[in-house]
Amino acid sequence: MTATELYITGDQRADTLLATDPNALLIGMVLDQQVPMEKAFSGPAVIAERMGGEFDVLAIAAADPEEFGALCTRPPAVHRFPGAMAKRVQATCRVLAESYDGNAANIWAGVRTGAELRDRIAALPGFGAQKAAIFTALLGKQYGVTPPGWREAAGAYGEPDSHRSVADVVDPDSLVKVRATKRAAKAAAKAQTSAV
Repeated sequence: MTATELYITGDQRADTLLATDPNALLIGMVLDQQVPMEKAFSGPAVIAERMGGEFDVLAIAAADPEEFGALCTRPPAVHRFPGAMAKRVQATCRVLAESYDGNAANIWAGVRTGAELRDRIAALPGFGAQKAAIFTALLGKQYGVTPPGWREAAGAYGEPDSHRSVADVVDPDSLVKVRATKRAAKAAAKAQTSAV
């Protein structure tokens, strides 16, 4: 299952790759930390371009770690922390190669419940509970992966029209709303920490 269209990065080439390649979407989510989501989800397109034009999970998994790290570090770097994230991307690609026949769609193929989907995602390198919930919501809201209970498994990220995460970004206006929600959440967390 894939999406017909995604609007996450604002770059049509990168968004088309995300919409049509589940591996790219998953690795975009791996990269989605400590950088703007547009930068994170553009990463797979940058990697593909630097590896000859194709986002090849098996090639990434088999690549020499130093060479792949250099590929991710070359300006403009794929991530704010390119060395660490290159290792995480490779680790995830190795799991895809070894456990899912090199295809992220096999992670959600045949899942019977949203909780099972979320738990499979959470078992991947770099995915904690929150990131697994967000990716579960992204798959449900925009990729058509909707096993029974997926919204509950995604928690607040699964709520319709919530504008909490990348799962809710479908156009420039929704991106602005997600950014506002994130800013408000950070301000509230900071205020709570200051009050303690």
